Amino acid sequence: MSARTDLEAEKTQASTGVTPSTLTTTLKHKLEASHVDIQDLSGGCGQMFEAIIVSPQFKGKTTLARHRLVNGALKEEIAAIHAWTPKCYTPEEWEKRKAG
Repeated sequence: MSARTDLEAEKTQASTGVTPSTLTTTLKHKLEASHVDIQDLSGGCGQMFEAIIVSPQFKGKTTLARHRLVNGALKEEIAAIHAWTPKCYTPEEWEKRKAG
């Protein structure tokens, strides 16, 4: 990444306050998530994130309902970023996935 791009990335994160760490903290608090893994796919500028979220609140919910729950928890943060891709699992689904 160039120095100019690094500087732009720092400015974007500073102005929005959206970082993998802030997203993780919010999801753990609002969704009682036991596991959150957020990847910044935009090279550090905070504009494109992919997330794995494990929460008991997803139990019995469809994929769409899970995404709506996550998007509701991150309403302000999502408004400040360009792309957001959550992958949502219950603790039981996550254990099976890790074992498989």
